[in-house]
Amino acid sequence: MTTARPLAGLTRKNLGRELVAGVTLIAIAIPLNIGYAQIAGLPPTAGLYALIVPTVIYALVVSSRQVVASPDAAAAALVASSIGGLAAAGSADYATLALAQAILCGVMFLLLSAFKLGFLANFLSKPILVGFVGGLALDILISQIAKMLGVKIPSGGEFIEKTTALVEGLGTANPVAIVISALSVVVLLLGKRYLRAVPWALVVLVLSTIAVYLLDLDDAGVDVLGAVPAGPPTLTWPIIDWSMWFALIPSAMALTLVTTAEGLLVSRSYGEKRGYSTNPNRDLFAFGLGNIAAGASGSFAVGSSTSRTAAMDQSGSRTQLPSLVLAVGTLLLLLFGTALLADIPSPAIGAIVGVAILPLLGVKEFIGLWKADRFEFAIGAACFLTTLLVGAIPGILVAFVLALINLAQRASHPAIDVLQAGGEPGDSLLDEAPKGHVTAPGVVVVRLAAPLFFANGAVFSDAVKRAVTSAVAAGNGPVRHVVVDMEAVTDIDVTGAESFEALLAWLEREHVDLSFSRMRPGARARLVELGLLGDRETYETNRAALAALTEGGVR
Repeated sequence: MTTARPLAGLTRKNLGRELVAGVTLIAIAIPLNIGYAQIAGLPPTAGLYALIVPTVIYALVVSSRQVVASPDAAAAALVASSIGGLAAAGSADYATLALAQAILCGVMFLLLSAFKLGFLANFLSKPILVGFVGGLALDILISQIAKMLGVKIPSGGEFIEKTTALVEGLGTANPVAIVISALSVVVLLLGKRYLRAVPWALVVLVLSTIAVYLLDLDDAGVDVLGAVPAGPPTLTWPIIDWSMWFALIPSAMALTLVTTAEGLLVSRSYGEKRGYSTNPNRDLFAFGLGNIAAGASGSFAVGSSTSRTAAMDQSGSRTQLPSLVLAVGTLLLLLFGTALLADIPSPAIGAIVGVAILPLLGVKEFIGLWKADRFEFAIGAACFLTTLLVGAIPGILVAFVLALINLAQRASHPAIDVLQAGGEPGDSLLDEAPKGHVTAPGVVVVRLAAPLFFANGAVFSDAVKRAVTSAVAAGNGPVRHVVVDMEAVTDIDVTGAESFEALLAWLEREHVDLSFSRMRPGARARLVELGLLGDRETYETNRAALAALTEGGVR
C-alpha cells in the first residue's frame, strides 16, 4: 500500500478557496446529518459526531483528494431497517447496535483492503445500485413527507405500514407544518436551480428556526428538534452479546458492499476527471478506519457522499482540507452552539432531506435502462421492489442473485462466429458473421470469443455441430476439416473440457478432422493438462483423470 499523502494538492495559491469550500461544506453537512441521524432512528448528535473523528481519520488516510465521507440517506435507511427489528428505535440498545454495526463495517472494509477484494463490489452493477438505492430512497421519502405534514407514523415500520399510516393520518396534518415545508421546498428547489453556490439548506434551517422562535410555532403543534447535548464525542465501545454481533453481520455486509461500489466509483471518476491517481485499496482502508472510529465515538456507519463530493468539486475544491474544516466547525458547534439547534422545526428538516434524496429515486436512470436494455431494467425494478416491500437485506441478496443470473445469461451466449465452406456466412450466435471472408472447400472455421467453461461449453459444441450439418445440407459438399480459432479463448475449465471432448468424439464419428489456430500458450497448456491435446499416452492419462473428476462431482 502506498504512503498516504495528507492534504495532497494543497498550495498557498488555493488555500483560501479550500477554506471557503470548507465553510460551504459545514453549511451543507450539518443540517443533512441531523436529518440522516433521525432517519437512522438515532439522536442528532450521532449525525454530528460522524463529522468529527471519522471525517478527520478518513481525510488523512484516503487516496482521493475530493471524496467526502459521511453517513448518507441510503445508509441511514439501511441502519434503521436492519436494527429496527432488533431493538426499539431511540433506545440505548438501539444506539449500541448502531455502534457495533459501524465497527463491523470497518472490519469488513479492512479485510477487503488487506485481501484486495474490492472487486466483489463489481457485482453491484448500475441497475442493481439504482434499484436498491431507489427502494431505500422512496421508503425514506414517505417518512419525510409525514414529517413535513406533521403526521405521526411508525418510525420503524415497513413501507406499506408507513404509507397506510400516512394516508390515514392526513386528517391530522398540521397547517403550520405544511406552510413551513412548502416554503422550504420552494426555496431549496429554486435556489438549487438559480444560485447553486448558496448553502440553501442552511438558509432554510436558519429562517425556519427564527420563525419558530419568534412566533412560538412550537405551541401551534410544530415539532422541533429539541435539546441537543453539548460537548465533544467521547470514546466508547459497544458491549453486546456475541449473538447480536452475528445478527448484525448481514446488514454490515450490505452497507460495506454498497459503500464499496459507490465510494470506489466516485473516487476513480473524480481522480480521472481532475488528473490525479487514486488507490482503491487505500480508499477501502480509509473507510475501514473511519467506520471503526464512528463506532467508537457515538456515531453510525459512514460511506461516501456523492452529493457533497459534487458540491466540493463545483466549488473548486481539490483537496481534503474542507473535510478538516468541517470537523473543526462541527466540534465548535457541539461545544458552544447546541442551544441554536433546539428550535429547528422538524418539517424543515424533512424538506431538506426529502429534496436531497429525490435524485436517489433513480427516475432518469430507470428511463435510461428501459430504453437501453429491458432485461437490465427488469433487474433494477426487481431489486427496487424487493428492497421497498420486503426489506433492505433481502434486497441486497436479491441483487446478488440477479447479478449472478445476469452474468450467467451473458456468459452462456458468447460471440461465436462460423465461416462455412465457400465463403457464405454461417451459423452465428451474434447474427453478425464476418462478411467478405472465405474458407477452402470442406473447411469450417469457428471463432469463440470467450473462455470455454461450464456456462458455454454445450453452446459452443452445438454451434460447431450445426455449422457442420448445415454446410452439408446447403450443398457445399462434405466437411472434412473444422478449424477452431483460439485467439480469444483465454481459459478452459473441466466442464468445458468435457463438452469439448464429446465434440471431438462426434467429429471423429463424422470423419471430420479438428485443428486449432492462433492458440494462446496458456490455453495450449490447459488443453494438454485436460487431455485434449498432446501425445496419446498423455491424452489417455489425462482423460482418465478428467473422468475421475467428473464422477467425483467436480464440474
